[in-house]
Amino acid sequence: MSKFKFIETKIKDVYIIEPTVFGDNRGYFMETYNKDEFLAAGLQYEFLQDNQSSSRRGVLRGLHFQKTYPQAKLVRVLKGEVYDVAVDLRKNSKTYGQWQGVLLSEENKRQFMIPRGFAHGFLVVSDYAEFAYKCDDRYHPEDEGGIAYDDPSLNIDWMAQLGDGEIILSEKDKKLPKLQEIKMAF
Repeated sequence: MSKFKFIETKIKDVYIIEPTVFGDNRGYFMETYNKDEFLAAGLQYEFLQDNQSSSRRGVLRGLHFQKTYPQAKLVRVLKGEVYDVAVDLRKNSKTYGQWQGVLLSEENKRQFMIPRGFAHGFLVVSDYAEFAYKCDDRYHPEDEGGIAYDDPSLNIDWMAQLGDGEIILSEKDKKLPKLQEIKMAF
């Protein structure tokens, strides 16, 4: 029996992953990653770095990518809830410029597998969230790129997930270009 359910999305190679959770009156146990299980599902990644962040309600981080050193990411939420989005930037993809979103929370324990060649971002929809992700390449600050979260060509309805409140961006993310303005694709 597999310890994971791998759910295909409308975008090739992007998966929502549901781990099997074993719970009783003491709490629960689950595997968040198992190389053999992922390989059996056709997901061949060699993760090199784990990252964790915390944010408050309304914080939107993204949409980010690395230009020369693209990263595949396996993302999940430890506390709270986020709306997580991946945008396809693969130049030969039939879904170039399309995006997939998913609610990730400590309750649903879902994970989101994002391959190389995507921009990634998330919006905190709970009061507080802790977010963790594995990457198959290291962070290269000199290689950062990004797309504006509110690019009209993407039409991501972040506010439908947030409801009341305002989106909080870093100064860097406020200056990100639109998709049509970036001069690269994977």
